[in-house]
Amino acid sequence: MGKADSVFEVIGPIMIGPSSSHTAAAVRIGKITRELVGEPIKKAKILLHGSFGSTGIGHGTDKAIVAGLMGFDPDDERIRDAKSLAKKKGMNFNFDKVDLGDEYHPNTTRIEVQGVNKTSFTVTASSLGGGNIAVNEINGLKLQLSGEYNTLVTIHKDERGVVANVTSIIAEYDVNISSMNVSRTKRGGQAIMAVEMDQALPEEAIEELESVVSVARFIPPIY
Repeated sequence: MGKADSVFEVIGPIMIGPSSSHTAAAVRIGKITRELVGEPIKKAKILLHGSFGSTGIGHGTDKAIVAGLMGFDPDDERIRDAKSLAKKKGMNFNFDKVDLGDEYHPNTTRIEVQGVNKTSFTVTASSLGGGNIAVNEINGLKLQLSGEYNTLVTIHKDERGVVANVTSIIAEYDVNISSMNVSRTKRGGQAIMAVEMDQALPEEAIEELESVVSVARFIPPIY
């Protein structure tokens, strides 16, 4: 037996059914989006691609994504009532089918959200099976993010020294980097960086990072 890439490949996620791909993974995608926004969600436009679009509603993908946007975990009993609970909380949301093209996994969603303080993000992410996910794009910039690690996401201007400053601050707090990837719109344009780490970043580190980048979000592992 080879080494498993994820705990989900061994035992699967602890979840509310019916499907790890359409439910547990969808909750995780929604929750990562909520963590990126950093505030309660006010509005959400949820686009469903491929089998998410054709069978997702019947498998509870709609409820699962909304549950994640509210900050619920995949094993939360409230997932079944997530849509009605979200409406009571004042969250406006709608669903639509979309064809993102063959480059995207058939279980993919693109979520356009705005928080109560008008912070906006667009997240494109895929369910890979067994509860595993991959965030493919944030605000149109390509990156890879699994949600299984302590993760720092930064948005900043593409200029010399920013990546070095960020990694230096992380090292100051004795945090080890597992992986990182950077993407940009163009040279000197907007850039995004995802840094997956073995340990959590303390709040003081986030505050220090916010002095060198436009946006710094810490996302804990989401199971």
